[in-house]
Amino acid sequence: MSIVRLAGLPRPLQVGIYGLAGVAVGLTLVLVRIANVTSYLSDDPQACINCHVMTDAYASWQRGSHGQAAVCIDCHVPHSSVFAQYAYKGQDGLKHSYVFTTREEPQVLGLSARAVPVVQANCVRCHSQQVMMIYNVAQPPAAGEPQRRCWDCHQGIHGKARSLSASPTALRPGLPDAGLK
Repeated sequence: MSIVRLAGLPRPLQVGIYGLAGVAVGLTLVLVRIANVTSYLSDDPQACINCHVMTDAYASWQRGSHGQAAVCIDCHVPHSSVFAQYAYKGQDGLKHSYVFTTREEPQVLGLSARAVPVVQANCVRCHSQQVMMIYNVAQPPAAGEPQRRCWDCHQGIHGKARSLSASPTALRPGLPDAGLK
């Protein structure tokens, strides 16, 4: 209890430490609100367009065949357990926050090496009936033979790859209400 009360420190230092802690908590709450952090706890696809760079992927999903059957996490998050889902979303979210905050996003978005096996496993999980008879997708490859990925043949799941700066605004969906009047 003396740690919380900061016993033994001079009164001005205690006030300063409590003031800095209050500012840090306040800034964290503002950041949580601005970044709409709680939306990432859901499986709502609109959470994925909190970052403007995902609007083309969202629009192509919305207009494509998966728009009626799946949401973003059905393809892009592991389904081995709820813990694995949230751990993956948390790690990915921190990475994306860093990349987009520091403006290091690539001009053409693609899957990371970590995401490739997750998406491949989810393709096979949902389309197991279709891939059962396809050689080298549902079964391990022979020695020295590369594993084919579903999107090696099914290109353009999110439309034609284009740079972020070249995306036509016609594809962009309306953004959700930010709560500002």
